[in-house]
Amino acid sequence: MVCIIGGGVIGLASAYALVRAGHEVTVIDARETLGSETSFANGGQLSYRYVAPLADAGVPLQAIGWLLRGDSPLKLRPRLDPQQWRWMASFLGACRGSVNKRNAGHLLRLASLSQDTLQKWRDDDHLDGFDWRRNGKLVTFRSARSFEQARSKVTDILQQQVLSAADCARLEPALAGGDFVGGIYTPNEEVGDCHAFCQQLAARLEASGRCRFLLGRKVSGIRQTGGTVQAIELGDEVMPVEHLVLAAGYRSAELGVPLPLYPLKGYSLSVPIGTHHQAPNVSITDYDRKIVYARIGEQLRVAAMVDIVGFDASLEPKRLALMKHQALEIFPNAGDYAQAVEWAGMRPATPTGVPLIGAGHCRNLWLNLGHGALGFTLACGSGQLLAELISQRAPSIDMQGLAPRAA
Repeated sequence: MVCIIGGGVIGLASAYALVRAGHEVTVIDARETLGSETSFANGGQLSYRYVAPLADAGVPLQAIGWLLRGDSPLKLRPRLDPQQWRWMASFLGACRGSVNKRNAGHLLRLASLSQDTLQKWRDDDHLDGFDWRRNGKLVTFRSARSFEQARSKVTDILQQQVLSAADCARLEPALAGGDFVGGIYTPNEEVGDCHAFCQQLAARLEASGRCRFLLGRKVSGIRQTGGTVQAIELGDEVMPVEHLVLAAGYRSAELGVPLPLYPLKGYSLSVPIGTHHQAPNVSITDYDRKIVYARIGEQLRVAAMVDIVGFDASLEPKRLALMKHQALEIFPNAGDYAQAVEWAGMRPATPTGVPLIGAGHCRNLWLNLGHGALGFTLACGSGQLLAELISQRAPSIDMQGLAPRAA
């Protein structure tokens, strides 16, 4: 039996892959409902080819400039917290061009597997009902310098197309009149409702008869002897486990396992779309403002911000107001902004931006953590890799760079 702590998209995708591989699975989550934290209202873009880590050469200097602006996409609130300072020190160490390029390669490899895995699950199991579409993604640029830097990195013209401002408006009429100098379009990118995807996976898992859910139950401890996890503690209850998977995001560190994770707080608006609205059909990333837009069913999902502010997931009105103001500037007729549903979530991130997938410090302890803003994008591939490792099968891709490092 495999026990998974965490009922978000990473934990559920891991459970789904394990059940497909023939395992019995128990999913435990402290919340009463599945997919109700970071997976609930994230950006929705399945962005398989835009996976470069945040840590890169020039980012520290750029971040200083951002912090001096009132409309900054980044917010830093230093705390008397050694975990925050260790994470930031490691992040600064990863801000080198060569490191970014190497880590982007690891993420691209995993993202490609994830896209293939989701396609297989959809084909084999008729997994649907989460507003999935292959609608393409357009990254738009307001700065000529950032546009030139981006176009210089395009190496596959079959996968990515360099567009002028006029081309962008023709591709997506909702962009007409926008203050952009050009864009990069990737036709094969996708979109979906992450929370609905979690519910679909949960329904299929329950129907399989090979998975049970323990919801509203908080794991209070892990019992291990001689380098092997023996059991987990659920309050006064002790539950033996054969394999234990940590997939509870940044909360996984609360279980006493040293992990290089820190939450990066982000926000979203879910804007209802009516018949008279003109929301974009193509997924849009406003590169210079660091805002993403995705049409998910009959709503426009607007997501943005990287706030390094500790562990408080509460809504911050000023940040949400800034997001709404910027969304109205570019897409004033996209939906009923007065009825937008506001949300904030804590993305569990490693300093390098590369997740931890594989064996932990105990023989039967497994990690599937640290996907940052790419959780939905990377979930299926990460779950597939984990299932292969636990099943003692050769992984589908090279695990270099993805296997857990010492925290």
